[in-house]
Amino acid sequence: MLKPGHYDVCIVGGGLAGLALSIQMAKLGYTVSLFEKEQYPFHKVCGEYISMESWNFIESLGVPLAQMNLPHITKLQVSAPNGNLLTAPLPLGGFGISRYLLDDTLKNCAIKNGVLVIENSKVEDVQYTGDGFSVQTRQGIFTSTLCFGSFGKRSNLDIKWKRPFVLHKNNKLSNYVGIKYHIITKAAEDSIALHNFKNGYCGISKIEDNKFCLCYLTNAANLAAHQNSIQQMEQAVLKKNKHLRQLLEQSEQLFTQPISISQISFNKKAQVQDHIILLGDAAGMISPLCGNGMSMALHAAKIAAALGHLFLQNKLSRQQLEATYVQQWKKQFASRLAAGRLIQSFFGKVWITNIFITCMKRMPFLTRWLIRQTHGQPF
Repeated sequence: MLKPGHYDVCIVGGGLAGLALSIQMAKLGYTVSLFEKEQYPFHKVCGEYISMESWNFIESLGVPLAQMNLPHITKLQVSAPNGNLLTAPLPLGGFGISRYLLDDTLKNCAIKNGVLVIENSKVEDVQYTGDGFSVQTRQGIFTSTLCFGSFGKRSNLDIKWKRPFVLHKNNKLSNYVGIKYHIITKAAEDSIALHNFKNGYCGISKIEDNKFCLCYLTNAANLAAHQNSIQQMEQAVLKKNKHLRQLLEQSEQLFTQPISISQISFNKKAQVQDHIILLGDAAGMISPLCGNGMSMALHAAKIAAALGHLFLQNKLSRQQLEATYVQQWKKQFASRLAAGRLIQSFFGKVWITNIFITCMKRMPFLTRWLIRQTHGQPF
């Protein structure tokens, strides 16, 4: 029977950042508990493309990527709503793997390293007690010296804590809807494609077992204008892009129903909340136009683990831990997120996107520059 108790580290949320952090801290010899509200394995709304910058780090966590026969992605394709298609090389490249497979593999690595992984566990509140944290869950109250939050794009904790991005009025960077399918299709296996449509864009890339991930983002108003029917919106809006029309009409969908998420916001977020260190989308929602949300979440976990280790060794004060984490997080990711928000502000309006893609085709140096802004280096 599970008995709540005291841990060196408690982690709220078992996505990539949370799992990667838990494994690192356990390997350093600390007691770690991780809370995930779902049951592994499960699907998430996610593009499922990872830059090669993360390959060595993921393998260091215990995931045998080299043995998993994963598709390698070396090209980027971007289409405008009018069908105009840009193709460019990805110098570093990436690979495809579903969150269903990767998260479950990381969970097993965490358990193997001694992490207490508590599934089907919704964290109802976290409070700083002056020298540690009290984590209130449906399984009881856990305490810890350090607490990290890796609970995704929007959670009950964001609302409970009244984080500013939750209170913002809807604007061009908020109130998005994400839709995801796994499909069987004949799309290019070595490319990640980004197909634009009115008020949104759709990414597609190959993952394991000859499947493809098709995931798109649009604003809530676009869905509401079509009676909140995903099928009607796809028929009336997405299929106006000939590449999307071909994908949607000539693919076998592997889900009975698409996976969806609403109220997505790309507004800025704080990286520390009431002394809780935040990672991944909880620290700053990563625009799909950055291309590397999963890599950025994993990199943040590496930064957090190194600093958490110093704190637990009494080499950093809590204030120094928090300040240094924010400083390093911004150094690594702030410009990439800003670039994603800037690019995103151009996309959505049909005529602007059509012109933007035309300009990018005529000025390949601009395309190369944008790719550099949204990709990092191996860590």
